[in-house]
Amino acid sequence: MTEKIPLLITGSSGLIGSKFTQVFADKYEFQTLDISDPVRPIDITDKSAVFSFFENSTAQTCVHLAAFTDVSAAWEQRGDKNGLAYKINVTGTETLSQAASKFDKHLILISTAYVFDGKKDTLYTENDKPNPIEWYGQTKAYSEDIVTASDHLWSILRIDQPFRSDPFTKLDIAHKFAQKITEGSAKLFDNHYFGPTFIDDFVRVIDFMIQSKTTGIYHATSGEKWSDYAFGLALQEVLKLPGKIEKSDLVAYQQNQVRPYQTNTALSIEKLKQVLPFDQLPIVEAMRLLQL
Repeated sequence: MTEKIPLLITGSSGLIGSKFTQVFADKYEFQTLDISDPVRPIDITDKSAVFSFFENSTAQTCVHLAAFTDVSAAWEQRGDKNGLAYKINVTGTETLSQAASKFDKHLILISTAYVFDGKKDTLYTENDKPNPIEWYGQTKAYSEDIVTASDHLWSILRIDQPFRSDPFTKLDIAHKFAQKITEGSAKLFDNHYFGPTFIDDFVRVIDFMIQSKTTGIYHATSGEKWSDYAFGLALQEVLKLPGKIEKSDLVAYQQNQVRPYQTNTALSIEKLKQVLPFDQLPIVEAMRLLQL
């Protein structure tokens, strides 16, 4: 039996992290930095605890998945550097980056399309300048700045609206839409666009980055652009879902909202395709694998 590769990881119990640890259970020995770990809880904002953990690890890489991702809740904390969104997304990343520098580790940061303002009609590329319009995106942009300015090996993988084949306790976008459609209460924007990320493929992208030590910023979604409405219609057709889908208008919706919404967060993956040794599934094919 091949010896497992030690790997430092944050966010291993989340939507993506739990799928990654499930798929690669036989390949990696996961050393988790998680505040809810029953054996050894680690707060990633605690510098001494993180440094001690890194120092005692033979792992060459840390995959940083932990994040405060509730965009609306983050908006309520805007400007607050003592808020959870800032502490987890920025302070936590800074602590991990400092530890990676001191103990010579490769840090892989999972980031988001929300670092962009959403005003571009076409797919965002890695050359587009981040310009976040809400606090979650701003904290992730800060975390990217910390990593790109560091002197350790680093990779940044930006994703958007991730979903996986199997259900998870927190509903992802595909399972959430499927539930709404089945319940007959799906009002979906036809003028809001995103670039869905199929987690079952994305965890393989992370594995590739670990093994190849490919560095730099990479967009790692499906590379496709969907409106909420089109995504819902495709889900309904592929999964033969009962229920009705109605078109909704983002502009009208925003008139009653304080938090700003990006119109388009779809990402181009042409750069990733140049290095990735496998093809990711088209989104419609990924939908066929959904378990409800």
